[in-house]
Amino acid sequence: MNILVTGSNGQLGNEMQIVARNSADRYIFTDVAELDITNVEAVNAMVKSEQIGAIINCAAYTNVDKAEDDEALCQKLNADAVNNLAVAMKEVEGLLVHVSTDYVFGGDPYNTPCTEEQKGTPTGVYGRTKLMGEQNILASGCKHIIIRTAWLYSEFGKNFVKTMLNLTATKPQLNVVFDQVGTPTYALDLAMTIFDIVENRKYEGKSGIYHYSNEGVCSWFDFTKMIAEIAGNTQCDIQPCHSNEFPSKVIRPSYSVLDKTKIKHTFGAKVPYWTDSLRMCMKNLLTENK
Repeated sequence: MNILVTGSNGQLGNEMQIVARNSADRYIFTDVAELDITNVEAVNAMVKSEQIGAIINCAAYTNVDKAEDDEALCQKLNADAVNNLAVAMKEVEGLLVHVSTDYVFGGDPYNTPCTEEQKGTPTGVYGRTKLMGEQNILASGCKHIIIRTAWLYSEFGKNFVKTMLNLTATKPQLNVVFDQVGTPTYALDLAMTIFDIVENRKYEGKSGIYHYSNEGVCSWFDFTKMIAEIAGNTQCDIQPCHSNEFPSKVIRPSYSVLDKTKIKHTFGAKVPYWTDSLRMCMKNLLTENK
């Protein structure tokens, strides 16, 4: 099968390139320079010329704060472009694997892990447009696997782990919010799960929304403390603080732990504990920096 991966220069896209190296399928990796997914004609031409049987959409507008001032572009990438991909796959009876986010939640107070059936209550443009993207896929009627994830990090691009690795090494003190709780997710783990579903054709008859993050629960403060501990950056005094000490245009989800029961039962997904995956990623990062 010919598989198109969009957003291949991002965190998840780069990890997909790694896990798909020995695939029996043919993967075509694109980013905006090779394929503008907001251009419906370009999408249809690519699907037709390359005889695409599945799309793994790793592309998105992900700058949560900037999205508040850039709603038109955010909607174009997170909702309209997703519709282009969904309609294209419906026409060829192909599969769309789409990555969504915990930011579809947040408007209601939660204290138990969010299930796939819970109503989306986004609090900002980013979450709202990502939810619209999901709804466009469902409305298209294409075969689909929508995977909501959270707190994604990797060795690639800008992310929280790399930022805190640098700050805890260079700052004498840091204040980090402790009243936002979720689960960090190593992009490689997510990529391996997507690859397994597609490579082994586990998706047949299993269209739906699924949740995937690493196991466990922590705050951004706990996450930072673990990053510093693994790196040996013990000289930095890391203190917990409230979210309102960092004014933002966006109200971020205070609790967005994802229930992963469905993806484990349906596809046999193996979900590592968050600190184990963090150690793996940081080992690679610290080796690179030597």
